[in-house]
Amino acid sequence: MENVINENNVPAQEEVHYSTFRHALGAVLAFFGFSSKTHRASKKRAKLVGDIVTYIILLFGAFIMVYPFWWMIAGSFTNSSMGAVGPFEGWAWWPTTSTFNTTTLYEIGGFYNYFELFRNGFTSSEFAPGYSYWRAVLNNLIYSIVPVVVGVVTSTMAAFSFAKINWIGRNKVFLFLLAAIMVPGPSIMTAQFVLYDSLGMLNNAAVLIVPGLFGSIMTAFFIRQFLYGLPTSIIEAAKIDGAGYPRIFFGFIMPLALPAIMAQGLLSFMGCWNNYMGSFIFINQQSEWINLPHAMYVMNKVYEGRRDMGPVIAASVMCVLPVIILFACFQKMIIGSLMLTGSKE
Repeated sequence: MENVINENNVPAQEEVHYSTFRHALGAVLAFFGFSSKTHRASKKRAKLVGDIVTYIILLFGAFIMVYPFWWMIAGSFTNSSMGAVGPFEGWAWWPTTSTFNTTTLYEIGGFYNYFELFRNGFTSSEFAPGYSYWRAVLNNLIYSIVPVVVGVVTSTMAAFSFAKINWIGRNKVFLFLLAAIMVPGPSIMTAQFVLYDSLGMLNNAAVLIVPGLFGSIMTAFFIRQFLYGLPTSIIEAAKIDGAGYPRIFFGFIMPLALPAIMAQGLLSFMGCWNNYMGSFIFINQQSEWINLPHAMYVMNKVYEGRRDMGPVIAASVMCVLPVIILFACFQKMIIGSLMLTGSKE
């Protein structure tokens, strides 16, 4: 009789020693998937409870990351002129003083902040004469497309050299370049400022275009890892057929490495689009060549004095919107490319 097991897999002689409260508590724990001395939970229920807890944590984390974007979008419809205690106070999901709640904002109604951004956002005396929102967007496109297209091709050439061409000192040079990644960018900006000043590149577009034409060490590193997964037999067969390295690179390597090149190009585009630090240090705010993030900083100072921050938040939405759209459209390519960079031949 001592080895008799009841329906809950608990020895019968031990069950009588448990109090009613402890027995009930064990039943509750078993219901939520936790085993105890009085009750045994099924593995299926334990897995279900674990999945529920995991999803709750993930949903909470997703909310923490998404809410600031929602707050920014909602804040772009704030009517600052109606906020007696502050236009951004007293609301969590939608402004209590929304531009949709008034008819006094000309004929444009709820989108007043966006029209104010497009029409008068960058027309203050703090900016260069004739500077506008559309000029800021044009500058951003120039700084984000020209250096990225040329720079990614340059980085791919370097990656091809480090991955598939055997030359003396190749690994040592690559390790030396990798060591440069460890140097913080802001620590060398003073030296860069002096160099660009001596070359006459300050306060014009060249200061944000020319350096990017020579590629990026990080981009070359990721594409090099991708190229390691390509078979060397392709290059050897092309050499037998009489193809030189330029022909091999543009005819074979670039088409095969296109997923990694596109992914790194998109990441580089995002970095150049949001390059506030470079424009702020190397280009004077009175220059017509400042980019959009730099112009938003100047705009923030202007509208802060007017106690009208709605157009500034609208500018933030318009600045981050292209990056979000690009990432949403190409996220599979970016993630897939980063996963493939760890492969080896």
